[in-house]
Amino acid sequence: MSIWGKIVGGAAGFALGGPLGALLGAAAGHAVDWLHAANQQVATIDEAPMPDERAATRQIAFTIAVIALGAKMAKADGRVTRAEIAAFKQVFQVPPEELGNVGRLFDQARQDTAGFDSYARQVAKMFPRRSKVLEELMDGLFHIAKADSRVSPEELRFLREVAAIFGFSGADFERIRHAHLGADEADPYTILGVSHDATSAEIKASWRRRIRETHPDKLIAQGLPKEFIDLATEKMARINAAYDKIAKARGIN
Repeated sequence: MSIWGKIVGGAAGFALGGPLGALLGAAAGHAVDWLHAANQQVATIDEAPMPDERAATRQIAFTIAVIALGAKMAKADGRVTRAEIAAFKQVFQVPPEELGNVGRLFDQARQDTAGFDSYARQVAKMFPRRSKVLEELMDGLFHIAKADSRVSPEELRFLREVAAIFGFSGADFERIRHAHLGADEADPYTILGVSHDATSAEIKASWRRRIRETHPDKLIAQGLPKEFIDLATEKMARINAAYDKIAKARGIN
C-alpha cells in the first residue's frame, strides 16, 4: 500500500499522535484529542518499537509534515499559487485519486490553530538533529516555495525557523538555501559544504560523504517515503553536478 493509502483513512493518526496525528484525524473527519497523550504516543529515536513500525510511523509523519508545513508556509505568505500546487503534485507523486484527500489535509492544516512550530517539533523528535531525511523535508519546502519563481521574505523567514527547529545551523541553512536559490544555480562549493580554499582531497571526500548520505536507499531506510524519492534523486544530481563543475575547473581526476 502506498503512503497515501495509509494516511487518508485517518487511522494512522492514532499511532502517530501529537499535533500531526490530530491534524490527520480532523481532516479525515475523526477529530480526537490526542494532544494530551502526545509525549507517550510519538515514537522517538531513543524508543524501541519494532523497526518496521518505527519506519512506517516516520514515513507517515514525514508525509503529513510536508503537507502541514507547506500549508503553514502558504499561510505565512498569504497566497497559494497554481505553480506551488503543481510542484507539490509533481515531486511528491500524489495519485490522482488521492488529490482530494491531500487537499483536505492541506486546507485543515492551513486553518488549524496549532502553530507550524508544533508540527516541526513533533517530526524533529522522530529523527536525529540535522538528519538527512529532515534536510529532504527542507528541500521539499524550498521546492514548493520557489515554484512560482519567487520566494517571499515571509517564506524565507518561515523556512529559516523550521530549519532551526530541525537542528540545522545558520551555515547549514545557507547551504540548503543556496542549493535552491543561489546565483548560477548555486555555488558548487556551498553545495558540497566546503570552502573555496579546500584541498582537492577535502572536496572529493566531502562529495563522497554527501553522496553516501543522500543515497535514496539509505534515506528510505531512515524514514523517507518511497513516494518522495524524486527529492533525493534531484539532490544527488545537484551534488554530482557541483562536484563535476569543481573537478573540471581544478583538473581533479
